[in-house]
Amino acid sequence: MAMVLGAEDAKDWIYKGEGAANVVLSYRGSSLFLLGKVLRIQKVPKGSTHSVNGCAVLSGHEKLLWGDVEELVESKSRDIAMQNYIKYVMSHMLGPKYIDDMIRVTVCREFLESIKKNVHDQRPAWRIDAAEVDALCDSAFLISDHSLFTGTPRVELCVAVEIKPKCGFLPSSEFITKANAIKKSVTRFRMHQFLKLHQGEISKVSEYNPLDLFSGSKDRIYQAMTALFATPQNNFRIFLNGSLIFGGLGGGMDSSAVRSHETNTAIEDLIKPCMVCKNSGDPELLDQYSSLHSLPLEKRLKIVRDYLIASTAKDCSLMISFRPVDSGSTGSGYNSIFLESSNQSFEYKARFIDLDMKPLEKMVHYYELDQKIVNFYMKSDDPGGTPYDSTTRGTKVRKIQYHQ
Repeated sequence: MAMVLGAEDAKDWIYKGEGAANVVLSYRGSSLFLLGKVLRIQKVPKGSTHSVNGCAVLSGHEKLLWGDVEELVESKSRDIAMQNYIKYVMSHMLGPKYIDDMIRVTVCREFLESIKKNVHDQRPAWRIDAAEVDALCDSAFLISDHSLFTGTPRVELCVAVEIKPKCGFLPSSEFITKANAIKKSVTRFRMHQFLKLHQGEISKVSEYNPLDLFSGSKDRIYQAMTALFATPQNNFRIFLNGSLIFGGLGGGMDSSAVRSHETNTAIEDLIKPCMVCKNSGDPELLDQYSSLHSLPLEKRLKIVRDYLIASTAKDCSLMISFRPVDSGSTGSGYNSIFLESSNQSFEYKARFIDLDMKPLEKMVHYYELDQKIVNFYMKSDDPGGTPYDSTTRGTKVRKIQYHQ
């Protein structure tokens, strides 16, 4: 029998956190099935009169874009599309053992209205101003709570660390304009910090550098973790026994038939809204960009697909949970490690979360935001940004290093 959450169940769920698209709740009731689970509920922009889940599942362009993923194209609702995107796209890239299945459950409007009221005082003010619980949605997702070990009695110690690493490399594309060349030497994370500070979203610029975390160097990884501790923002959180103790709250049509019918119109539409070409007055760049438009359809679709997948990866989080165990004890099914400095063994698990599919229509927003970030950063007085290097905090890197 399918689970339905009604108004009387709302009291068992408490606020755990939220992102741009969802509110996450922890279970504090007595159901053995729900213990160790969190509930992810969709949000809707403030003032919206329709449910996000009631919109078209995929646009015509998105069906063209994801035509090779039949299960995704044939999804009957947005939440099912989300499940299929994670299962058939992201899971293949990150590894299925690091991604848990989501369980879709039915929720009634009274339940959502109660949740909306109950969590209001725990939500950050700027999140409240931007979006609210989608009370018109008819479903939500149950997910394993990775700030706990499943079945762990609450008297045991469990520490979980959530890291949102962001983009761990610098772009080197030949299509980056001279005006935006700073992107090749300063991380987007660094540049975005200055815009966020200006807009009042943060109170201090973080010294965290994603390049350090992905470097493979113990010293630089330690430096990255130290910076995350200093200014966690929404990139770093620590949970103790499931409670946050550090960091911010922060259609069945054949796909080939769809493609053959829509291809010509879709290609023309995708090319003639092209904001980069439309806004560029540089003949040399326009010539470069025209080579992209002249690529075979499959190559162009792959470029866009890869971009959207990368956008998901840049926004995902990694949860690492660990608990102390007696030396030599095994059989739980979890991996273990021995820490010499404390003479202690730990069981641990690692999972990726927040792997939502990014809608194609957001590419315009991404482009505009990218330009805004770069333009604002170029006007800022960043002492470490010419170019930015994590080993020279607060000083300019000597240009000779980059012009030999």
